[in-house]
Amino acid sequence: MNTFDAINARRSMKAFDADHTMPDEDLTKLLTAAIQSPTSFNIQHWRFIVVKDAELRKEIRAVGNDQAQMTDASVLIVMTADIKAWQKEPERYWRNAPTEVAELLVNWMGPFHEGREELQRDEAQRSIGMAMQTLMLSAKAMGYDSCPMIGFDLEKVAKLIGLPADHAMGPMVAIGKGTKEPWPKPGQLSLDEVVFTDRFPA
Repeated sequence: MNTFDAINARRSMKAFDADHTMPDEDLTKLLTAAIQSPTSFNIQHWRFIVVKDAELRKEIRAVGNDQAQMTDASVLIVMTADIKAWQKEPERYWRNAPTEVAELLVNWMGPFHEGREELQRDEAQRSIGMAMQTLMLSAKAMGYDSCPMIGFDLEKVAKLIGLPADHAMGPMVAIGKGTKEPWPKPGQLSLDEVVFTDRFPA
């Protein structure tokens, strides 16, 4: 599917075929696409929890406002990020770069992040967002539907998946074969309302 077609066709699907199983090669293809997403300093904060256990998915649904897509979609992925990834062997993020480039960026990574907890969390969440959009557009291009979700108890889901203390919870995304036509788009703002040249109008 053309990239622009995938962007325009992607919708948040609520009803999935609970009997559909996604082939492992399709899941691998989706996740391989997701990790091509950009991250600050190439830190690659994202950690994808692919929830396969049916009982765990039921537990997540129970603390997720009983959203059917949490159990019915072929795949449920909880998006998380390692906030402290910048500290963890940072040279591995630049192992294939020219030595002078790798040294420059690895040596800059610490001072840029040190003591800036809000920035660390913001960067982790930005990374999650970019990877999640890549995941959903890739799914659409492959003939799947998806649904991003934030309507769940973050702390309870974090406990269910064993989230480490230095990681952040993000949204989750359900991916599978939709069984209903999505609602018409509810209303996009015009470019005039959201795009300004140089600065906000006075």
